[in-house]
Amino acid sequence: MPATISAKDVAKLRQASGLGMMECKKALTEAEGDFDRAAEIIRTKYKTKMEGRSDRESTEGRVAIAVAPGRAKAALVQINTETDFTANNDKFIDMAQKVADLALDTEPGDVAANDAMNAAIDEVKLVTQENIQFGQGKVFGGPGKTVGSYAHFTGRTGVLVEVQGECPEDVLKDLCMHVSAIVPAPLGVSEDDIPAEAVEAEKKIALKDAIDSGKPQEIAEKMVTGKMRKYLDSVALLRQPFVKDDKKQVKDILPAGATITQFVKYQVGG
Repeated sequence: MPATISAKDVAKLRQASGLGMMECKKALTEAEGDFDRAAEIIRTKYKTKMEGRSDRESTEGRVAIAVAPGRAKAALVQINTETDFTANNDKFIDMAQKVADLALDTEPGDVAANDAMNAAIDEVKLVTQENIQFGQGKVFGGPGKTVGSYAHFTGRTGVLVEVQGECPEDVLKDLCMHVSAIVPAPLGVSEDDIPAEAVEAEKKIALKDAIDSGKPQEIAEKMVTGKMRKYLDSVALLRQPFVKDDKKQVKDILPAGATITQFVKYQVGG
């Protein structure tokens, strides 16, 4: 009777060896479910040490973007690895793009790595013997939406911006370039999207600064109002000075009837 191979043992062997799921399952099957024997088979066959590769930091990596026809949908993924040498390898670059293409076939929202994505990652992991992991992913798009995208030539930074309504491609590109380059990075599309805790923390700092300067309470509160306006101008995307022309706000470059619904920026090591 064939031994039962548990998913837990496959995952444990995969974590320890850095090999793909199928290779680990084959080793366990050959070892009739005995974990230690399977580990020895892998040591012998792949000349790899069982050294807990998943504990090694994956601080390098690459982003990849896939865009549907008409920019009605787009996917952005980040794949992490241990060294920039591997991240810049053609096989790694091709694999990251394949994962992005697979992500494009999923529903809008956060991306969870599926079997096909993991298989593509495992194939490169097997060759490089590095701890390559799916980092994160997003899919934007839907009825009435248009998605702009930007990937830096280094492959370390990627941006998606989703717009409701008609928006020319050059404006979408400018919006993505803005999100990629602007400092400080936007915390939300509008002031309503800024996390309440961030707003409250900024208010406390502004009020303390005003009171410490010796201003009366009434004057201090007015100073806080002015500082909060400047703060929101700096962190709400639509209110930020446009990176290519700081005399305009981002909202000023949008065509009539178009509005930004969401954006995302991934930066390797950021």
